[in-house]
Amino acid sequence: MGLLRVMMPPKLQMLALLAFAVAMFFLENQIQKLEESRGKLERAIARHEVREIEQRHTQDGLRERDSSWASVSESDDDVVIIYNRVPKTASTSFTNIAYDLCGKNHYHVLHINTTKNNPVMSLQDQVRFVKNVTEWREMKPAFYHGHISFLDFTKFGVKIKPIYINVIRDPIERLVSYYYFLRFGDDYRPGLRRRKQGDKKTFDECVSAGGSDCAPEKLWLQIPFFCGHYSECWNVGSHWALEQAKYNLVNEYMLVGVTEELEDFVMMLEAALPRFFKGATDLYKTGKKSHLRKTSEKKPPTRESTAKLQQSAIWKMENEFYEFALEQFQFVRAHAVREKDGELYMLAQNFFYEKIYPKN
Repeated sequence: MGLLRVMMPPKLQMLALLAFAVAMFFLENQIQKLEESRGKLERAIARHEVREIEQRHTQDGLRERDSSWASVSESDDDVVIIYNRVPKTASTSFTNIAYDLCGKNHYHVLHINTTKNNPVMSLQDQVRFVKNVTEWREMKPAFYHGHISFLDFTKFGVKIKPIYINVIRDPIERLVSYYYFLRFGDDYRPGLRRRKQGDKKTFDECVSAGGSDCAPEKLWLQIPFFCGHYSECWNVGSHWALEQAKYNLVNEYMLVGVTEELEDFVMMLEAALPRFFKGATDLYKTGKKSHLRKTSEKKPPTRESTAKLQQSAIWKMENEFYEFALEQFQFVRAHAVREKDGELYMLAQNFFYEKIYPKN
């Protein structure tokens, strides 16, 4: 090769090197195409194997076809969702989407109306509620909603638990919204007289005066709603309640969204539970917004009022829970949603089955 380099003119040497580089590039490109083709072939073989197995199972099960179809249909229609909604977290706005879709998607929506909106049920009511939810077949599939704290169905010997979902909100924003809601209502039922109607004191004035309706203790709501029907859940400032609420959020709820990112929550539910939420995203984005609800006369708090509330240990705990829920929601969303040209879209199925044995 050294002798060839001496004998060849420089231009021919350059051409020879260029030809060699092109040949190597072409070869690498062909190798890459072969690797891609091999991957496609493996996936095609895997899909073919799955179809073969499905066909064999179908043929083997012809004698039990009627009972099999009945079982599948029963499973599909046996789903129950419980939305134990926290007050002033856009819960009415979201629930109205469920009402708008129930006729089209063929499921039932039931409001759990507790006396004086008490979120804690008596033991006998817990038993009745669990029995209703699990055995009331005429109402399945069902979407239950109401201002009740989390209820653990496994304590009552239930094998198939309902699917829990929820939405939470920045704790101070939730309290401010609730404060003005009690005085001025909202645009959903503007004529309804509210409990604090006539009280014109602003939230800032309440904080400045040390009023009870804006006290830090009023922030303690989202933690006990997720903590549940244990006495410690309702002890304001309980660290045990905070940890139990976190545990339930991760282990007992399929999805917990946040008010500030409600559209993403709706989109993810439609992808995960189309039996209930097919069409929910379009309804939220392009509908007449009849499902949206806004508190009247609401004024944002000043920095001074916000800072005063943030000094309390209760705010720090409620905010810790909110940040925990937000981080979990954003983690789930990052693995389910992508953005393109300013629009969000759900990822398609990203797994398949292969190497299925035995082959017979």
